[in-house]
Amino acid sequence: MTTHADAQLDEPEYLPATGEHKPPYDPIDLSARSFWLQTADEREQAFRELRRSRSVSWQRPVEDAVTPDPDDPGYWAVVRHEDIRTVSQDNETFVSRQGVLFDLLPDVFLEMSQSFLAMDDPKHGKLRNLVSAAFTPKQIRRVQDTIERRAASIVDGIMGRETVDFVADVAQQLPMHMFCDLFGVPDDLREDVRAAAADVVAWLDPEVLGNRAADEVQVEACVRLHDIAEQLVASRRESPTDDLMTALVTAEIDGERLDDFEIGSFFVLMAVAGTDTTTQTSSFSMLALTEHPEQRTWLMEDFDGRIKVALEEFLRWASPVMTFRRTAVKETVLGGRRIVPGDKVVMFYPSGSHDETVFEAPHVFRLDRSPNPHLAFGGGGVHFCLGNQLAKSMLTALFRELLTRVPNGRAYEPVYMDSNFMRTIKRMRFDLGAGQE
Repeated sequence: MTTHADAQLDEPEYLPATGEHKPPYDPIDLSARSFWLQTADEREQAFRELRRSRSVSWQRPVEDAVTPDPDDPGYWAVVRHEDIRTVSQDNETFVSRQGVLFDLLPDVFLEMSQSFLAMDDPKHGKLRNLVSAAFTPKQIRRVQDTIERRAASIVDGIMGRETVDFVADVAQQLPMHMFCDLFGVPDDLREDVRAAAADVVAWLDPEVLGNRAADEVQVEACVRLHDIAEQLVASRRESPTDDLMTALVTAEIDGERLDDFEIGSFFVLMAVAGTDTTTQTSSFSMLALTEHPEQRTWLMEDFDGRIKVALEEFLRWASPVMTFRRTAVKETVLGGRRIVPGDKVVMFYPSGSHDETVFEAPHVFRLDRSPNPHLAFGGGGVHFCLGNQLAKSMLTALFRELLTRVPNGRAYEPVYMDSNFMRTIKRMRFDLGAGQE
């Protein structure tokens, strides 16, 4: 048996864990739907106990799985900052190719929805490299004027109104348009992209589910995005332009072009990762600034000089992606627990970003917090968020416009989505107040 530092990747096929030789399921049940219906503060109380006494715990199979499996034995829950970084960075022991959700999904569904998120190197690296040029600091500077212009236009659209839905009218708009700009999505398809991307991660929410099963909701949303991608692919093959979709259509990996399905899967992943996460960071940050007016005052005393450090606290506080999974391919020890090939290992990012051994007073929203090694973009390694600099640029531009032009704007009455994957505000009242400029 090896420790995580010594583990090496074996290529023989490994079997899913059987549940043999595992401890009893932990009494703090992270798999219960009722756990995820609690407030973030209530969940944090449970995470705090786990961090202190059993940082890696054995959990029963998650309730309301996308594709329930009667043979699923459960998973290891990883809640400490250090352990999450270990799992994220040791990609010889913990792999992504079995998927990133709690449950094991059929291969076709993985390929349809998770693209290179559910890949390992070398294929992961080759596909990631195809698009990484669109997210370099140089490229972000090229689109900075567009980001700022769109942010100003969004705030223009709410000026003069007393109350708006912050999520729909403000937070969703900038990331949706910037994603669509990157891929060259025409204006008449942009709302379809936004709605479908939101549905991909809403498989537990009753408003979205209706009478449908969770897998039906996800598949339908993915198919809608694939259909849009196919339209774009056909258009770019006939008339190439200077956008990311054209780059994907014309690119080759090991001498082979990507097929329509591979491009569509990448489009699905980027539509979700590139829109929902920034939307939610904006929404939770506006709510936090309303609840902590002294932090807003501090920021506005020197916005340009303080926004860079403040953004890191926005991201830590929001932690929009709550869970990601890896699968062990080598026997190892983590947090004093023996983990064997086939075991599922789930990382709980909000817990890691509230780890008392890393963050002083983690329960306090403090914009001057530094250093701030939060896990909002993941725990590092090859899957570290590709669009992190673009997200920060969008957040900076949006909050500059909001906080200067709507100085008395306040967020109220958030309505949360049922989810064990994305921390999501569906709707939130935003009162613009007096003093609009």
